[in-house]
Amino acid sequence: MAGEEATSIWMQPEVHERSGPGRRPGYSREQITRTAVRIADAEGAEAATMRRIAGELGTGAMSLYRYVPRHDDLFDLMIDLAMSEIEIPGGPSGDWRGDLTLLARQIRAAGLRHPWLIALLTSRPTLGPHLLRVHEFALSSFTGTGLDIDDITGFVGMLNDYIHSAIRREIGWLEEARRTGLDPERWKRDYMGPYVRQVVESGAFPLFNRSVLESRTAHLAPEERFRLGLDRILDAIAALIPSRCPR
Repeated sequence: MAGEEATSIWMQPEVHERSGPGRRPGYSREQITRTAVRIADAEGAEAATMRRIAGELGTGAMSLYRYVPRHDDLFDLMIDLAMSEIEIPGGPSGDWRGDLTLLARQIRAAGLRHPWLIALLTSRPTLGPHLLRVHEFALSSFTGTGLDIDDITGFVGMLNDYIHSAIRREIGWLEEARRTGLDPERWKRDYMGPYVRQVVESGAFPLFNRSVLESRTAHLAPEERFRLGLDRILDAIAALIPSRCPR
């Protein structure tokens, strides 16, 4: 609320109310959050308003603010619920590259299941328990590499930047396909194709021409393209790990 000091939702004890004869229904943060996620998955994060959630639960919007005081708190809870779906071991395996590959693919899967997730995650600082679990695993993957903490945090940040941008690009393609009714291949062929042919025939951009006519990357399936880019990032990290350590 305006004028009140903002406090992280993770520092606020949850309100528990019992329901029963003559009592108004009791809710929980998880119940509210799962409803918000379901709405956001179908219609976008902007549709997950307290009024809409309350309508789904059959109550008044103001009653939900006892459980989730601010809409920003709801976003934090939604992000963390989505991050809870990421399945990773309890600790590093000793193969930093394998661990980070596993993590990257899990984050991509969660991002595609919840198209709003990456946009929210990269637009606000949040440190829910499941996000911290994922981040700790990424950091601990470098145990035994000889890297100092600044290098480790830098590499994890670089890797996250790639993962998030790749997912956002892939989601953008999917949303465009839904909007136009054209799958990505038809969009390239029927919508952009005539213009691209015109540009190629002009000869004005020779390297662009090569990227169109010779590159195989543009024709890879999304998952293959994601893995190729991920491998390049991991190759760059490996080149900076002390040579005595496993790569």
